[in-house]
Amino acid sequence: MKKLSKTNMARIDAMKEDEIDTSDIPPLTKNFFKKATLRMPTHKATITMRVDADVLNWFKRQGKGYQSRMNAVLKMFVEAHKDQQI
Repeated sequence: MKKLSKTNMARIDAMKEDEIDTSDIPPLTKNFFKKATLRMPTHKATITMRVDADVLNWFKRQGKGYQSRMNAVLKMFVEAHKDQQI
């Protein structure tokens, strides 16, 4: 990691099971595992790409990770159109 975590890891490590609030985690049922799919990370290629300045600036204004968000938008577009030739 590039930045030092501000998490108090010693306090977390010292917690007992019954002190951890898991109330917001839904139960993992057999149905969940029936529908689950394994998604392995994919290799990302480094490219140079030309985009309109206003598009790039909009993503940059969203903060850190803007390139990953741009990739996610492109990935959703590909998924939505995978059966089509554009």
